[in-house]
Amino acid sequence: MSRRPPGWFDPLLTRLGSARSEDFTRLVTPESGGRESAVLVLLGEEPGAGPDVLILQRAATLRNHAGQPAFPGGAADPEDADARATALREANEEVGLDPTSVTVLAELPKLWIPVSDFVVTPVLAWWHAPHPVHPREPAEVAHVARLPVAELVDPANRMRVRHPSGWIGPAFSARGMLVWGFTAGVLAALLDMGGWARPWPRDRVVDLPPTGATPAPSAGTDAVDETPVR
Repeated sequence: MSRRPPGWFDPLLTRLGSARSEDFTRLVTPESGGRESAVLVLLGEEPGAGPDVLILQRAATLRNHAGQPAFPGGAADPEDADARATALREANEEVGLDPTSVTVLAELPKLWIPVSDFVVTPVLAWWHAPHPVHPREPAEVAHVARLPVAELVDPANRMRVRHPSGWIGPAFSARGMLVWGFTAGVLAALLDMGGWARPWPRDRVVDLPPTGATPAPSAGTDAVDETPVR
């Protein structure tokens, strides 16, 4: 398979050329401090099914973000050369992704997650040679799936979720996963930038099950909803 990304990537890559953190969040990323980390936003394509994105579901027993769908990724190691290296290393450790099967296309602006003080660099990549992936550490990753963009943008699969803390942000329901928080915030912005998003009922709000008082990790998308939570 060609390492050149297909044409459906072009609008997104063009738009990302001028992207700023404000396009993803209203939270200002600190100039210093915060724990450097990276996630891999890996877009592939199944024959006849169109673009998809690789998402994992964290194990329900984890102390942080238990059971939550996420992009592969994590905190930077001292040995990592850059954000790309971090994202690819973490994806390999979590789901067995072969780094040589991936063509990195762009680094998105750094985004701050206040609740954990992580400064996250999303790394956009084309999966030019897809292969089977699976949870390498079941104690950390419960499930891995390729979620079709067509399903993510289906108005029937889009909603907003309300966290017990009062936070409200976008969410997607696909392949048995409810994608919310930071991951859904980044996905929503990218789907808009790529020209894939379709109108959806923004008054559809679903309450998340109580998981404690910690605010949901987000890309600042709590600012999407101006309606006060009662």
